[in-house]
Amino acid sequence: MEDFLLYLGSEKGLSPHTLAAYGRDLKAFHKFLESKTWELVTQDDVLNYLQYVKDKYAVSSVCRMLVAIKVYFRYLKREGIIPSDPTRYLDSPKLWQLIPEVLSLDEVTRLLAAPTPEDATGARDRAMLHVLYASGLRVSELCGLNLTDVDDTRVRVKGKGNKERIVPIAKTAVDAIDEYLTKWRQNAAGPLFVTAQGKRIDRVTVWQRVKFYAQKAGINKPISPHTLRHSFATHLLENGADLRVIQEMLGHVSIHTTDRYTHVSQKHLNDAFDRFHPRP
Repeated sequence: MEDFLLYLGSEKGLSPHTLAAYGRDLKAFHKFLESKTWELVTQDDVLNYLQYVKDKYAVSSVCRMLVAIKVYFRYLKREGIIPSDPTRYLDSPKLWQLIPEVLSLDEVTRLLAAPTPEDATGARDRAMLHVLYASGLRVSELCGLNLTDVDDTRVRVKGKGNKERIVPIAKTAVDAIDEYLTKWRQNAAGPLFVTAQGKRIDRVTVWQRVKFYAQKAGINKPISPHTLRHSFATHLLENGADLRVIQEMLGHVSIHTTDRYTHVSQKHLNDAFDRFHPRP
């Protein structure tokens, strides 16, 4: 496995972040296999693992896991370590990639109401959830926000590749931020969202808080901070927003990335048809 990761880094030029993710994915898969060696792994083993992780992780993470496993077995076959590639006929889960998990409006309402702003943590978490849904930010963008990045109507976001964009923000989110800042923050500079120790909040903490409040709100779907971003985009589209506008707000370089939300919306229509059409 170490040789494989070295090969990806030196010959394929993958970033350290991607290499670390591939390493974690393969170690988790190897642990799932227990004592089985790579030579004995079958296609069913891979499918069973994907079924195992499908409800535990975000769709994008499951897709990355499959890619890591496929690339690894292709490498093992080319190096003569295994006689055949068990993933050769496994297609990437295109349907999963096109249709991310989305919350209903009722679920969003329950999630946003879950934090109680009676202390600094609750007020902070309430503001974070509102900002995630109100502006569709990536979790890394949320963590990177400074106090000076938000005004009464807009938020300045530094996205992928350090590209800045200006995104509208709902009044409810601004009100939640104001309550957090005026009641519980002492200093008026630096990061917008901080830990109890005053340090900038990190992605893991945000992920944990979202999971906590989803459980509190009785939401049984697999959920992450990215679920709120998906819900933001899908609800905009379903209410008539132009796809190009959504692309700009999400910070997507390509319209093809944003286009998957049309599939989500279509799924919403199909589900509604199946539930309500009085067919004989």
